[in-house]
Amino acid sequence: MAGESVADKSVENRILTTEYIQDDAHIENSLRPKTFETYIGQKKVKETIKVFIEAAKMRKEQLDHVLLYGPPGLGKTTLATIIAHEMNVNVKITSGPAIEKPGEMAAILNNLNPGDILFIDEIHRLNRHVEEVLYPAMEDFAIDILIGKGSSARSIRLDLPKFTLIGATTRLGLLSSPLRDRFGVIHRLEFYKESELIEILNRSAQVLDVKMDKDGASEMARRSRGTPWLANRFLNRVRDFAQVKYAGDITKEVAEYALNTLEVDPLGLDKIDRKMILTMIEKYNGGPVGLDTLAASIGEESETIEDVYEPYLMQLGMINRTPRGRVATDFCYKHFGIQRNSDGHNK
Repeated sequence: MAGESVADKSVENRILTTEYIQDDAHIENSLRPKTFETYIGQKKVKETIKVFIEAAKMRKEQLDHVLLYGPPGLGKTTLATIIAHEMNVNVKITSGPAIEKPGEMAAILNNLNPGDILFIDEIHRLNRHVEEVLYPAMEDFAIDILIGKGSSARSIRLDLPKFTLIGATTRLGLLSSPLRDRFGVIHRLEFYKESELIEILNRSAQVLDVKMDKDGASEMARRSRGTPWLANRFLNRVRDFAQVKYAGDITKEVAEYALNTLEVDPLGLDKIDRKMILTMIEKYNGGPVGLDTLAASIGEESETIEDVYEPYLMQLGMINRTPRGRVATDFCYKHFGIQRNSDGHNK
């Protein structure tokens, strides 16, 4: 870290954000719950973290470091901002890929205030040298800085304010053991039930001042892949169709028309899901097919398939992972109306 200033505000401004610039992202931010009372779902996680927050406040200490993992879109960022609100502290938000150098991480840490929360999304994508800066910061609230070069170089330890690191990841297995072991609270976020998504959609519709009946909400929830982010995205798009093509209210008819137009089927499968599954069936007789081979065949990144598409498809029972690769299930064949011969080939 020689020659890098730990107080470089330009570094902090470049890689930290609490603002949403794009219109859809701004709308999404307005729909985010701000308290545990308005945060729907993840009951076990929520109740447990509330206990830890209350205990920390009673002892007048910072909350222990928290690691949240699970598929994307389940509310990890929202939960981090709620924790900050409940602790009455500031939250600074960044992501693993945005922090490229150890000095950038040092600058962020040095500019935290006592009790602040630092939220790092995609924390599994921190490079090794940046990650090593976090070890003493998380354990001892200090960072080691190298001053000078060559034989005259020396290391000094800089004390940091006590803070809470909240890390979020879709791939827990990619976190190194030294980093994972430094988190005192580790929770997995699960896919949402349809009833919970309906509750979220009803709340969001009130915020957006959109009229929606229960069948319209149910139709969107059913196709939202157990993901609140997707449910709110559908609400925004269905609202557009309702205003332009219909009378303005969201009904089941409106939701069906809009989502069918957007190529989202009744199970929530979109164009990429169908392309992926049909490629497995038509090109590879239902598998097994390796992840990299499948990714190359459909023009998607392997990480995108593994993080975004596979978790929901596996929960539905559409595909299985085997030591030899991905395999399409009988339910998958049935959903697409394709029959398979006893020799494993398609009819």
